[in-house]
Amino acid sequence: MYWLLFLVLLCAAPFVREALRPAITQAEREAAPGEFAVLSQGITHYQWLGPARGPVVVAIHGLSTPSPVWYPLAEGLGRLGYRVLVYDLYGRGWSDPVGGRDDSAILLRQLDDLLADQGLGGDLTLMGFSLGGAVATAYAAAHPERMKRLILIAPAGIEVTLAWLDRVIRDVPLLGDWLHHVVAGPRLRRDLGPDDPLTPLIAAQTRRKGFLPALLAARRGLLNTRQEAAHRQIGHDGIPVVALWGTQDAVVPLRALGVLAQWNRAARQEEVAGAGHALPRTHAAELAAVLRDVLREV
Repeated sequence: MYWLLFLVLLCAAPFVREALRPAITQAEREAAPGEFAVLSQGITHYQWLGPARGPVVVAIHGLSTPSPVWYPLAEGLGRLGYRVLVYDLYGRGWSDPVGGRDDSAILLRQLDDLLADQGLGGDLTLMGFSLGGAVATAYAAAHPERMKRLILIAPAGIEVTLAWLDRVIRDVPLLGDWLHHVVAGPRLRRDLGPDDPLTPLIAAQTRRKGFLPALLAARRGLLNTRQEAAHRQIGHDGIPVVALWGTQDAVVPLRALGVLAQWNRAARQEEVAGAGHALPRTHAAELAAVLRDVLREV
C-alpha cells in the first residue's frame, strides 16, 4: 500500500510543482525593458532596438532563450541603420504563458497579432533563430505577399540532432511529459554560463509557471515539423532567403545547409566558422558582417 502511494506521489510531483509555480509578477514586468501589447491570446513583451527611423527587421528568438538574445546582433544592425523589433514568445521572457498543444497556431497568431499591433503590414523582413526560424518560415509561406526577405539563423524544421532522452520526451506521451518536467529545468540551468548576461533571466524562466509546458509544446509541434513544403513554397514565391549556419552546431547540424539547398536553390547560405548553436549570442559580430551585405537596400 505504501509503495503504491509513493509511486503516485512520485508520478504527480512534477505536475503539482508546475501548478504551484509562481506566475510572472507585475513588479517583474515594471522592471522589464521595452513595452507590452495586449494581444488576442495574452500579453506579449516587445522592444524596439536601434534608430528611431529606418528599415525594420522583426526578430524571433529560439526555444528557451528570450528576446534579449538579440541585443548583440541588433546593436550591429542598428549601426547599419536598421530598426529591430524583438519580442518574447508566449511562455518565455516577460510574455504570458498560453496553454495548448498546437504551438504552431499559437506562435503564428502571436506574430500576426504583434505585427498588426505595431502597424507592420507588408514589406516584412523576418529573422528567426532556431525555433524562431521555423516560425518565420511558416509565416512567410502563409503570407508571401507581405514578405520582403527571410533571414534564418540555425533554423529548426530542416535537420536536427537529438539525444535519446529528448526523443523519448518528444515521442512518448505521459512518460515524456514526466521526464520533461523533471529534467528540462535543471538541464537548462546547468548549461548556463556564469558570465552570460542572459543567465539570470533564463534561470528565472525555468521556475516560472508556463515555461516548461511551452517548451514541451514546441518540441512536439514546430520543432517536430519538417518544413520542406514551406521552404519549397517560399522558393516558388521568389521570397529572398539567407540562411546562416554554425559549423560546430551540435543541435542543427551543418548538413541542413545541403537539405535547404535542395528545397530552395535560390537561398543564399553562409557558414559561420567555429560557431555552435548559440551563434546570435557568441558570434553576433560575424552575423552582422554577413547581413550588412544581405540587408543592403537597393
